[in-house]
Amino acid sequence: MKNLLLIILSVSFISFAKAQTYTIDGIVKSNKGGEAVPFATIQVKGTALGTATDEQGKFIIKNIPADKQTFIVSSVGYKTKEINLDDSVQNNDILFVIEAEQMNLNEVVVTGTRTAKRMTDSPVIVNLINKKGLDQVVAVNLSEGLKYQSGLRVETDCQTCNYTQLRINGLQGGYSQILINSRPIFSPLTGLYGLEQIPVNMIERIEVVRGGVSALYGSGAIGGTVNVITRTPKENAFSVSNTFQLIKSETADNIITANATVVDKEGKVGASFFVNNRNRGMYDANGDNFSELPELKDNSFGTNLFYQPTNNQKLSLSLSSIHEYRYGGEMVEESAHLAQQSEERTHDVLMGSLDYQINFNENKNSFVFYYGGQQTDRSHFTGVFPDDSTAIADYLADPPYGISDVVTHQGGIQFNHKSEEFFSGDAITTLGVEYVYDDVLDKIDSYNYLIDQTTTDLGLLLQHDWNITNDLNLLSGARLDKHNLVDDVIISPRLSALYKLKENTQFRLGWGTGFRAPQAFDTDLHIAFAGGGISRVSLADELVEERSNSFTASVNYDRATANSIMGFTLEGFYTKLDSAFYLFPLGEDEFGERFEKRNGPGATVQGITIEARANFDYVFEVDAGFTVQSSLYEKPVENIEGLPARRTFMRTPGNYGYATFIYTPTKYWSASTNLVYTGSMEIAHFGGEGTGQAEDTYFTSPTFTEVGLRVGHTFKVPQSNLGLELFGGVKNLFDAYQNDFDVSKNRDSNFIYGPALPRTFFIGLELKSL
Repeated sequence: MKNLLLIILSVSFISFAKAQTYTIDGIVKSNKGGEAVPFATIQVKGTALGTATDEQGKFIIKNIPADKQTFIVSSVGYKTKEINLDDSVQNNDILFVIEAEQMNLNEVVVTGTRTAKRMTDSPVIVNLINKKGLDQVVAVNLSEGLKYQSGLRVETDCQTCNYTQLRINGLQGGYSQILINSRPIFSPLTGLYGLEQIPVNMIERIEVVRGGVSALYGSGAIGGTVNVITRTPKENAFSVSNTFQLIKSETADNIITANATVVDKEGKVGASFFVNNRNRGMYDANGDNFSELPELKDNSFGTNLFYQPTNNQKLSLSLSSIHEYRYGGEMVEESAHLAQQSEERTHDVLMGSLDYQINFNENKNSFVFYYGGQQTDRSHFTGVFPDDSTAIADYLADPPYGISDVVTHQGGIQFNHKSEEFFSGDAITTLGVEYVYDDVLDKIDSYNYLIDQTTTDLGLLLQHDWNITNDLNLLSGARLDKHNLVDDVIISPRLSALYKLKENTQFRLGWGTGFRAPQAFDTDLHIAFAGGGISRVSLADELVEERSNSFTASVNYDRATANSIMGFTLEGFYTKLDSAFYLFPLGEDEFGERFEKRNGPGATVQGITIEARANFDYVFEVDAGFTVQSSLYEKPVENIEGLPARRTFMRTPGNYGYATFIYTPTKYWSASTNLVYTGSMEIAHFGGEGTGQAEDTYFTSPTFTEVGLRVGHTFKVPQSNLGLELFGGVKNLFDAYQNDFDVSKNRDSNFIYGPALPRTFFIGLELKSL
């Protein structure tokens, strides 16, 4: 009997020794309610082996080396967890339980460091706007969604065409780097209307980095970086919705959206699709038969695809097409050039990106090859019908129609290397090279107006992300740029530090430099109306690049309990601009006002932002932010010929903020309130005959507080995983809207301030997967 036992043990030992690999299967569940977690990632630590759970949260991994017993389980919205298998655990029906994160405080973000990193581990503050937040504020497009973020302000800059720009930390739109899937394919012309052209159902989330510490993305990131991540395939799902808005009880705005995602069972191949259609009429706020909101007809569609041939390779493709027709001015049925004053725009935009990533050396190294591009074809009209009979004849013989042709290409290679033992900690080193080509042709022959601008930028980047200890991180790096409009290679260094005090407090310091090339940016391409003519911007012959130095410091605190989390962020920012650009009034010519972009003596933008947040067991959520700042030139600059020069940045309030409140008592009920506050600001106002303001003057705007409400209920469709949500509410409940617009065709179209919409009621219906 004893010998038999020895033989059995020997055979078992030999069998075990021969078993070089093993297989496990099981399920991943959440600690909240025990629900299965679909499409979670499971990685065998120290190998390239891994998989993703299916729709039921189940998984299987084969051919695991016998000496590998540690697994890394991760999923969006959950804390990453390392799990060691005990020898006594059966390899079948294994249960991995992962912990849900509250308030997305530890989401994975990519914008701060150009590599994936948890928010609380990032030495650069990255703020998130997710799909849930966009839905609760009933954002129709990117422009409306960006209002609900600290330090960001979206302003409407034309009474006729309603183009918008994004200001970050008090700096105007040309200082903001807008990325689509981490690619800078927002050209100067796209920046004029693109914020309104990106539909919200195209967006998965928006990552925001305030300040110049994001300069690794290029020269345009002085004010900050906004990275729009389009919807990626994660699970089989679909949704169809129709939202109807009624502006001031008279103008209809109808939006139809559809989304669908398909992913194979192994999570190796997936595709997502979106379609958006919008039809909005014109709105006249003061009864002069000239619109304050233009007519909009938008059609857009696109897809995101991914293919993962092996566990260490991934190919991603994103494509989208946008068509927009926009008309504002005199509300007539004739052709645009027969109106007393009008702007007409037809845009056809095609944009996309292609990324390939391969990991190797047990995931310590990776290469990323990427390309992004866009093409915009635009036909447009901008004109005022003349009064003189001779001028009318000339005008009708050659009305001021124009064309625009814009092409942007960006390609690059990025290499990442992880050192698990770098002095006292670990580090990730990033090397990259990228090339950006942007060509803008914009012309109106009858105005002798032409912008034919080609810019190229070859950039080299180096970054070292060093976790000195578990509580201390140092991020250092630099970018070298050779821009074709700048004589020398420009070096833009960057340095950030993160210190964690216990588990709930982070201190951050950051410094970075940047530059803007002497080129035409988005607002320079806008032809405005003033005093019965049109105004245009040209570049000074001696224009040189603008340089910046940016500093940030912040403290972030969050206190979590079993059922709640509350916290705040306090951040200070300071940006010094050398040779700052400004527009110098040259006076009038035969067509109207002319401005020249020149270098000023310099400027300083500084301020403080405070954020507060709370989440009570996902039932009640609060998010708020407020910014106090100043934006001043070192010496006064002239804004309108004949008016005193001013140091103040025009159209820049000294304080602004937002707040959102979300109440979700059950899975099927939701209610939210949101507000946006805009402080007073100084505006230069051109006078015009018959407009209500005859003289040129400075104007100080009043303050505005927009309040929005939304209530929704989801009805579960019997015997299915579908839900039908009925929702409704109001935007700008108290009708906080400008009440002194200029009238008639001679109006100053740039004299517009305050909220983009008057009081607007909405109702919607969405059929979606639950």
